[in-house]
Order: sequence, then C-alpha cells, then structure tokens
Amino acid sequence: MKYLHTMVRVTNIDDSLRFYCDGLGLEEVRRRENEKGRFTLIFLRAPGDEGSEVELTYNWDPEPYAGGRNFGHLAYRVKDIYALCQHLSGMGVVINRPPRDGHMAFVKSPDGISVELIQDGHLDPQEPWASMPNTGTW
Repeated sequence: MKYLHTMVRVTNIDDSLRFYCDGLGLEEVRRRENEKGRFTLIFLRAPGDEGSEVELTYNWDPEPYAGGRNFGHLAYRVKDIYALCQHLSGMGVVINRPPRDGHMAFVKSPDGISVELIQDGHLDPQEPWASMPNTGTW
C-alpha cells in the first residue's frame, strides 16, 4: 500500500492557490478539468516531496461546506516555523495556534481546513510568538 493524496474541497481556486502555493510554498504538479462532472482537480505537493500530494477539488456548481474542522488537518514539516508564520501573517493569514514552543503552529486555509506546521528539529521560543495567544479554533 502507498499513500497517494489527501483531498480537500475548495470554494475559490485563486484564494486556495494563494494560501497553499504562495503561503505554504506548495507547487502545482497537475490539473484536471472535467466538464461532464463539472469539477476541477488540482494536485499540489511540497518541493522535493514526491510521495504525497494534496488534491484541491473545486466543484463548479456552488455548494456549502460546513466547518472544515471535521476533516482533521494537513501537516507539513517546515525548515523555519517562525519565518513561515511571519510570511503567512504578512499575507493576512491568522495564526490560530502560534509557534510558542518553537515546534508547532496551526493555521487555516480559506475554506477552514486546519494546517499543522511542525518545525524540522526544534527552535528556541521567540517573541512575538512565545507570548501570543491562540485565536479561534484549529
């Protein structure tokens, strides 16, 4: 058995690609439009990570998706959690669970999907992150 991908439904392709690609640094590896099924599939992966992908599914006919929390979360190991959180924050992304411990943070995609960021190794606590409170849920 081999892990292939995780699928998350998205409501806006541009907003989602801005978050996943411009924010988290994932790369689009392929895209499939299905006119008969009225959907678009976009597959993303972290640079250098050939083994796992995120499939963004965009249904052309709008439908509501309640909550994203019932999905659980995606998780990515990152080189510098502080730099990435600063980058995302600069894009207007709320850091729901700041990396107070230098190891873990949570943010949400535009569709409410929780994304866990895990530091590769461990960094010493740094301000402003060390004293920053949680915001919302993750």
